[in-house]
Amino acid sequence: MTETAQDRATMRIDIVSDVVCPWCIIGYKQLEIALHETGTPAEIHWHPFELNPHMPEEGEDLQQHLAAKYGSTPEDSHKVRARLTAMGSELGFSFNYADDMRIVNTFRAHQLLHWAGAQGREHDLKMALFAACFTHQQNVNDPDVLADTAASVGLDRDEALAVLRDARFADAVRGEERVWTERGIQGVPAMVFNEKYLVSGAQGIENFTSVLRQLAEEFAT
Repeated sequence: MTETAQDRATMRIDIVSDVVCPWCIIGYKQLEIALHETGTPAEIHWHPFELNPHMPEEGEDLQQHLAAKYGSTPEDSHKVRARLTAMGSELGFSFNYADDMRIVNTFRAHQLLHWAGAQGREHDLKMALFAACFTHQQNVNDPDVLADTAASVGLDRDEALAVLRDARFADAVRGEERVWTERGIQGVPAMVFNEKYLVSGAQGIENFTSVLRQLAEEFAT
C-alpha cells in the first residue's frame, strides 16, 4: 500500500522573518513549492524579526540604507534588485522596485501579525504584507496601510487600527523576538523543522525538497 500525504504526520515549520526582507518571501515561496512537490503536509508558524529595530519613524532611503549598512554601491543594488525580480517572477511573486523606495521599521507590522494569528489569519496577512511592501511599494509602518492590508484579508479594519493605536501586543512581540535571538537567530529567513532542524536562508527549491525528503525518511523510521 502506498503512503499518501494524508497518511504522513504533519510537519511543523517555524519561520522567523521580517516583512521587509526580500529573501524571506523568496525562501518561503521556494519552500512552498518544495512542500507541494513532495506532498508534505505542513503547519507554518511565523515569528517576528526586525531587520532594522532602530529605524527612525520616517524610515530611510533604501539605497542609502544598503550603502551604509553593507557598503553596497548603486550598481550592486540594481544587480541584486534585478536578480530578486527574476527569482520572484519564477516563483510567482512580483517585486516592483523603484529608485525612491524606502525601508521602514516593522514593529507595528509584527504586532498586527500577532493579533491576526489569534484569528487564524497570520499567514494570509503575512503574504499580504510582503505584497504591500515589495509589489505595491507601500509603507508597512503606516497604520492606515497596515489596517487596509488587514482588511484585504478579511480582518476588521477598525480593530486593526485599535491594536496598533494601543500597542496591546507590543510586549508579546518583544518577548517572542527575544526568544529567537536568544536561540541564536541573527539573520532571516530562519526555518526550524519539527522544532529541531534549522535551515537558514533561501536555499532553493531543490535543497528544500532534499531537506523535506530526508526529514520524512527520518521520521518514518
